[in-house]
Amino acid sequence: MTTATATATAVRTRTLADSATMIRRRLKHMLRYPAMTVQLIGMPVVLLLLFVYVFGGTLGNGLGGGGRGQYLDYVTPGIILMTTVGAATSTAISVAMDMAAGIVARFRTMAISRASILIGHVIGSMISIAVSIVVVIGVALAIGFRPNADPVEWLATAGFLAVFVFALTWLAVALGLAAKNPEGASNAPLLLMLLPFFGSGFVPTDSMPTALRWFAEYQPFTPAIETLRGLLTGEAIGDSAYQSLAWSAGIALAGFLWSMRLFGRDPGR
Repeated sequence: MTTATATATAVRTRTLADSATMIRRRLKHMLRYPAMTVQLIGMPVVLLLLFVYVFGGTLGNGLGGGGRGQYLDYVTPGIILMTTVGAATSTAISVAMDMAAGIVARFRTMAISRASILIGHVIGSMISIAVSIVVVIGVALAIGFRPNADPVEWLATAGFLAVFVFALTWLAVALGLAAKNPEGASNAPLLLMLLPFFGSGFVPTDSMPTALRWFAEYQPFTPAIETLRGLLTGEAIGDSAYQSLAWSAGIALAGFLWSMRLFGRDPGR
C-alpha cells in the first residue's frame, strides 16, 4: 500500500468514526429535548386526524363517493411528506443553534473531520424523520388506512422517501447555516411547509383554479406525493417518479453545495 493510499484510508476511517460520534450527539439531543421531537411527530398526526375526521367525509365524497375512508387513503401520503418538512425545520434550527452557540467554532479547533459535523446533522435528522414517518403510518393504519402495496412496493417506498428526505435535509442544513440565529432558521423553511398544501396532498390539482393548478403541478411536492400515493395505493404514477427524483437530485446538490460554501466561510461571519 502506497503512502497516499494509506493516508486516504486513514482520512476515510477518521471521517466515519467522527461522523458516528456526531450522529450519536444529534440523537442524544433528541432525547434531551423531547418537546421538539414530540412536536415533529404530533403535528402531522393532528393534521391527519383533523383532515380525516373533520373534512374527510365531504372531501372523500368529492373524490368519488368513498367518504372518509377514501379520503384517508388519499391524504395519508401528503401527511407523510408533511412530516419530512417539519423535521427539516428542526434540522435548520439545530444547525443554527450550533453556529450561534459557538459549538461549531470549537469543533473547528479540534482534530476531527469537519465534514463529520454536517454529516452528523444530516444522518441524525434522517433517523428522526424515519421514526416520525413510522409513527404517522402506524396512526394511519390504526384509523383505517389500508395500503395495497406489496413487499417490493414497500421497499421502493422506503427508498424513495430516503432519497427525498436526504435532499430536503441538505437544504435544511444550508438554511440553518445561512440563518443569523435560531429564530431566523425556524422561519426559513416556511415556504417548504406551505408547498404540500398547494399541491396534490389534500385535494386533486384538477379541482384548483388554472393559475394555482399550474403552480401545484410544477412544484416539487406534487410529483413526490403522487409517487408515494401510487406506491402505497396502487394508483398510476406516470412520470411523477422521474420528476420527483430529478427534483430530489437538484435539491440535494444545491443544498450540499450551498452548505459547503457557507460552512467553509470565515466563522466570524
